[in-house]
Amino acid sequence: MRDATLGYMEQSLQVRHYLIKGRVQGVGFRWFVHGRAAEIGLRGWVKNTEAGHVELVAAGEEDQLTELREALHKGSRGSRVDAVVEHELHEQEAEKLGPFEIEGAW
Repeated sequence: MRDATLGYMEQSLQVRHYLIKGRVQGVGFRWFVHGRAAEIGLRGWVKNTEAGHVELVAAGEEDQLTELREALHKGSRGSRVDAVVEHELHEQEAEKLGPFEIEGAW
């Protein structure tokens, strides 16, 4: 759809949970995700898991999340991404999310 004053109508907000498996801890992966997500304009968080994976929740428009997904599959320098497990969450989950942040970083 097109709106005369705004150009294209705003896409609906989507919320996704990702679990990234591989060599993703100790290689700057959380900082990589934080930088890309902030650059794209997403809200959410990223953190390490006790099992050695990286977990994140991101909220944004479909095209923003597609861009993030592509970055997650590529990974940071020194990382090795074996799998990206993705789940869609309810839109209401976005209400709890602020600017993209790294959880558990000192």
